[in-house]
Amino acid sequence: MQVRFWGTRGSIATPGPDTVRFGGNTSCVEVATSEGACFILDCGTGARALGAALMARGPTPLSVTILLSHTHWDHIQGFPFFAPLFVPGNRITVCGPEGSGRSLREVLSGQMEFTYFPVDITQLPATITFLELGEGIHEIGGARVVAEYLNHPAMTLGYRIEADGAAVVYSCDHEPYSETLWHESARLGGAESIVHEGDRRHARFMEGAGVVIHDAQYTPEEYPSKKNWGHSTFEYAVELAAAARVRQLVLTHHDPTHDDTFVEMVEKRAREHAKKLGDVVDVCCAYEGLNLTVAPHGVQHLTGSPAAPRASPDLVRGRLVLVVDDDPDIRALAHLALSQDGHTVIEAASGQEALALVDGQTPDLIVLDLLMPGQGGLEVLEILRSKPATAALPVVVLTAMDDEANIRAGFELGATDYVTKPFSIPQLAARVRACLKRSDL
Repeated sequence: MQVRFWGTRGSIATPGPDTVRFGGNTSCVEVATSEGACFILDCGTGARALGAALMARGPTPLSVTILLSHTHWDHIQGFPFFAPLFVPGNRITVCGPEGSGRSLREVLSGQMEFTYFPVDITQLPATITFLELGEGIHEIGGARVVAEYLNHPAMTLGYRIEADGAAVVYSCDHEPYSETLWHESARLGGAESIVHEGDRRHARFMEGAGVVIHDAQYTPEEYPSKKNWGHSTFEYAVELAAAARVRQLVLTHHDPTHDDTFVEMVEKRAREHAKKLGDVVDVCCAYEGLNLTVAPHGVQHLTGSPAAPRASPDLVRGRLVLVVDDDPDIRALAHLALSQDGHTVIEAASGQEALALVDGQTPDLIVLDLLMPGQGGLEVLEILRSKPATAALPVVVLTAMDDEANIRAGFELGATDYVTKPFSIPQLAARVRACLKRSDL
């Protein structure tokens, strides 16, 4: 496979003399297979130049698959300027995550309304197909595409493209599931040494890839003030890539406040961090024009469940959710987050009250605090898992306890996810959506 970077910036385009080396366009990466398939990972402002290059290369008509991680503006702003859309006979398949409340077509049409853009999406001459994807395995464009929900304050997918005996992984925008990454008693190494199941799942998603393109918007010093914004540090990306035996790691989604000198410093620090881990992964920062050849290396197909290429967004909306917390302010905030997403929310102020409510009507998901008077969250979780009716019920632990012991205890007792306070409304809503989607597979 051939990989070329057309946009490497996050949040907003930053053209100018201070971003010449690494580029000022927002996220856009081209992946081409030996069979002639063309995948475009995100459609930020870098898609304009890519579209012009594709038209110049020929042959026509073109067949292109766009894989959108999500529909935040910096990842779709180049779509209306993508030249192949304006040519009859071209076939463009646009894929993105399902479950965001509006269809992919509606979202992309929104930024092309006459108020914002002179050409309506219905006026584009190319044949455009929209596919809303869930987590799982998809056969697209002659390649095997594995999708994984990422940790971002919106429904966001990472993509693993398996073709030509190799794998390329794209994980942008993504944030660590837990600030506690490694078990204290374990050496840095395999995925099983990772504390949070979400971070373990993310490492397994990257396993053995020839190239991983990963969000690294913040330095470790910047991250504490940016927590819950949905982005990673270079240390997190390097450590997970090393654990997943990745051959080459390319850091991307550079912050708009980071000029070329700053990004050079990030690259240097990331390589030093990789060296401490034994130089098991080659690290660089993405720049516009970077070309990579991903040679066959006998990569194993990632196992998982096949996913339907299209599903109703109603599957993750309009559910019954029980919020259990002795703090009325936390219950109110969680209630707001989930009711805005179309769910019916009921509340309990104690473990005893929660169990009584579940006996009366089993909810579709429970958001559960750990520290409560009387029966704590871990005891409630253990009771739920002991009953056949609630053994597989999705339970999202929501707590301020971010230490290894409590995270491990939660997952060992059967927690579906573990979210730490403070949390943002979009963050909790997205995590609940992902849990509901996984429970439907």
